Amino acid sequence: MFKVLLVVALVFLLPLSVYANEQAVLMQKIEALSKELERLKQQMQDLQKKEETKEQRITAVEKKAESASADNLSSWLEIGGDYRFRFDSLRGEIPANWISYGGSTNFTMQQLMQIGQKYPNLMSMLMPLMQTYPNGFGAYISPVTQEIKPKNESLMLNRFGLNLKAKATEDIQVKARLLMYKVWGHDDVAPVGGPFGNAFFADRFVTMDGNLGHIPDGARLRVDQAYATWSNVFGAPAWFSVGRRPSTGGIPTNIRQNTEKIGTAGVPGLLVDYAFDGLTIGVAPDIPSLPGAYAKLCYGKGFDSGYMTDANVMKDVNFLGINVVPYDTDNLRVELQWQRGFDIFAFPGNTDPFGLGNTNKNIGDIDWWGGVVNAVIPKVGPGDLNLFLSGAISVTHPNDNTYNAPFIYGIKANGTIDTIYSGRYGLLYNDPAFGGEKKSRTGGAIYLGARYDIKSTGTKIGLEYNYGSKYWMAFTPAADDIWTSKLATRGNVYEIYIIQQLNKKPIAKRGDAFVRLGYQYYDFKYTGSGFWLGEPMKISDVNLSDPGTVQMLPPVKKAHDIYFTFDVVF
Repeated sequence: MFKVLLVVALVFLLPLSVYANEQAVLMQKIEALSKELERLKQQMQDLQKKEETKEQRITAVEKKAESASADNLSSWLEIGGDYRFRFDSLRGEIPANWISYGGSTNFTMQQLMQIGQKYPNLMSMLMPLMQTYPNGFGAYISPVTQEIKPKNESLMLNRFGLNLKAKATEDIQVKARLLMYKVWGHDDVAPVGGPFGNAFFADRFVTMDGNLGHIPDGARLRVDQAYATWSNVFGAPAWFSVGRRPSTGGIPTNIRQNTEKIGTAGVPGLLVDYAFDGLTIGVAPDIPSLPGAYAKLCYGKGFDSGYMTDANVMKDVNFLGINVVPYDTDNLRVELQWQRGFDIFAFPGNTDPFGLGNTNKNIGDIDWWGGVVNAVIPKVGPGDLNLFLSGAISVTHPNDNTYNAPFIYGIKANGTIDTIYSGRYGLLYNDPAFGGEKKSRTGGAIYLGARYDIKSTGTKIGLEYNYGSKYWMAFTPAADDIWTSKLATRGNVYEIYIIQQLNKKPIAKRGDAFVRLGYQYYDFKYTGSGFWLGEPMKISDVNLSDPGTVQMLPPVKKAHDIYFTFDVVF
């Protein structure tokens, strides 16, 4: 603008002739200056638009950052869970037998002589006492004089699980699972003979730390799992995990449960189904020829005995295991495990569940070896075929400690009663007075099955079989069975089931719903399935003519369970 005014002033000062001569040149310059002015205005407008665009971009970035921040706040915590309604119709068969608690009986001289013929060691102990107890002898046992057929035709259960997963730092996360499991219409803690608690099997006889939340024990939300895991330790393909472990529902028991395998944290279901407090150190090297391979060292505490004093010499019960998975893909998994239980307790907990007031003792050690192979064959007809085979052996190493139960009493002339002999039960052996022998026992078990999945209908049909030998000693009190852990059975168990997915559109991240109908048949061949005290004997040898066949738990011969579940996962 200044240039334009200057030019106009010069025009007035110049002579008219000069003005006439230069008029054309000046007009050209004025036109050029006008164009320059327009160009400058356009540049100013362009610059203003760029500033506005920049501000819009900054605002968009800020909004995106705010949105990302909100997403991060929600992604560090995951919440899920499951609900199950279960209905069971149960019936069993118990032959006539002698039971070691609940009453007493007097021996006739004829009975005593019969006992002496079969158990001379016991008779040699009693003979010198006949003058001291002229009114005879008795036993703290009672006869069950006829076959019993226990049943519960309509057991209904509620189970609720709440799962939490929190990412604390880049490589550290915490997982937890809370469980509530109760009988309809009761809020009791599974007492012996109560609404659920039964006196038939050791793993269902009493609530213990290892089955807490896995057998019905009232409307209490139990901490089933709570553990922290540090992955990529120091940048290596290794991890460290500690807390209440995910050591229940392992492969291949998850197949009939219609749940996913627990990944590197799980254990073979035939060897362990016990809620452990413990820790794991694992490594997962990248080996192209062994996809998914990993190995881990596991430690768990099965029982803390408290402060050791002169009156309490019991040691803690500890477990150590090595788990190796050399191959793990979607269609094939191989898993091997060794574990050892040190200083096994006579009974779980501080209180004698049999009500005899015994002090707990360490009765020996147990070793286990086993493994499982699980394969999926896709597109077999209209569906996929799941197959599995699992096997294991157990080896006991008993010491001299035993669980002592009052057995023989003498009746004095004045009618008073003295306990003169206590039956002693060791780690899978009986008192030598009853022909027992303290020695290592080896037992074995096999578990196999198949499930056929029809994808078009969401139908899954399964069949399973397992067998345990006379001295098979499982460690599976948290198993998802009502009568007893079927994998602890000394005998045969057959199971068939059908699962029907409801095929509803999932809303939750892991949303799913299905029903399951199944039947279990237990054919027990030996007594004491899942029980570590005393010598197992053939069910067919249990009879009223021989008090030496006395049992601590009722010897179930056959058991049936027709069950139905409605499961919702969220």
